[in-house]
This record gives sequence, C-alpha cells and structure tokens, in this order.
Amino acid sequence: MTRWLDEDEQATWQAFYAAATLLIDRIDRALQHDAGMPHGYFEILTVLSESEGRALRMHELARRTRSSRSRLSHAVSRLDACGWVRRRDCDDDKRGQVAELTDEGAAAVAAASPGHIRTMRTHLFDQLTAEQLVQLKQISELISEGLESAPTSR
Repeated sequence: MTRWLDEDEQATWQAFYAAATLLIDRIDRALQHDAGMPHGYFEILTVLSESEGRALRMHELARRTRSSRSRLSHAVSRLDACGWVRRRDCDDDKRGQVAELTDEGAAAVAAASPGHIRTMRTHLFDQLTAEQLVQLKQISELISEGLESAPTSR
C-alpha cells in the first residue's frame, strides 16, 4: 500500500527539489560561463586534484563522483581531449585504467575555483545562519547515508 505524502510533506519535497535543482543549475551555468566546463567535469577535476598523485582508478573515480562508469568514461575522454586529464593503464592490473590530472587540468581547476566558491557562497552559505548550516549538513549526511545503504533496484 502506498503511503502518500501529506500536505506538509509534499510542500517540503517541492521546496527541497526546487532548491537543489536551482542551486545545481546555477553552479553549472556559472562554471560554464566562467570556466567553460560543466559542473560534472569540475567535480572530476577536483576529485583528481585532491587525490594522492592526482590520479585514481576509473572505478574509484566513478564512485567518488557518484557517476556511472560509462558516463565517467565519456567525461574523461572529453577531459583528455582538452588536455586536462590523461588516461593510462593501471600499473598493477592491466585490465584497469587510471585517470590522471595533468598540469593543465590542475591549472583549470585553480582558475575555476574562485568563481565556483563565490557562486556557492552567494547562493547557499550566505543564505543560511551558522545553525542552519549545521542542520543542513546533518540532514544531507543522513539522506546520503540512507541512499548509499539502500538497494538500488527501486
């Protein structure tokens, strides 16, 4: 039996959905305008820049960016064509591949980061009190933990 949303739950869902999609859209548009890259590419470059040796196996990069392997493979191919990422065979497992951030990719992340931070500050952090930020973090972690532990069949 379906447990339908009551009026307050429906309003909460709509508010959450609107805020999340509008924020991600604003971040994506700002990165496209300022740095010529979509948010997804910026996330890949950032994860690589923060990784040991600026490199990760593709399956680990997919996990950390919450991306499918096929979507990540396509993005890494595009980033490789830009000269920002280099794909190479894994040293200890010839079936695996590693994505490695190039110096040009590191420079692209460094150039895009100030605008990205300004966008997040303006449209997220500056909108909330310190207490609300703590609550948002706790709520977001709780939702993420539930989603990560839930079966993906539904």
